[in-house]
Amino acid sequence: MALYESVFIARQDISSAQAEALIELFAGFITEGGGTVPKKEYWGLKSLAFRIKKNRKGHYVLLNIDAPSAAVIEMERNMRLSEDVLRYLTVKVEALEEGPSAVMQSRDRGDRGDRDRDRERGDRDRGRYRDDDRPPRDDRPPRDDRPRAEGAPE
Repeated sequence: MALYESVFIARQDISSAQAEALIELFAGFITEGGGTVPKKEYWGLKSLAFRIKKNRKGHYVLLNIDAPSAAVIEMERNMRLSEDVLRYLTVKVEALEEGPSAVMQSRDRGDRGDRDRDRERGDRDRGRYRDDDRPPRDDRPPRDDRPRAEGAPE
């Protein structure tokens, strides 16, 4: 049997319990086809890089699969039919990773503790200066080197 990694994104408006039910549903198609699913990882509700079918977030799930190709094809067919699945990607791999995936390892390390550091830099969406940090305009000397349009007031 071949080894696969499959990641799918479920709609944002389903609950985590419903996302877990989808995991079990798709794992059931694999076991019915004569395969096994040694690892199932629910990565949580994450923001999408761009809108997919009017959704800005999605429930991400990783499945490690050891199954014949017919079982994987059946699972993918059901993913296409499911209205809850926004996107899926199944890749054939040489060996399945043992332990948590890279996404789960970064969550376990606690990389999110440095968020206070970002606050010192200010809000990136507001431009270079905040309203109170911008230098006053009347301190600048007038610029006479600008070309004036004909008929423009001076």
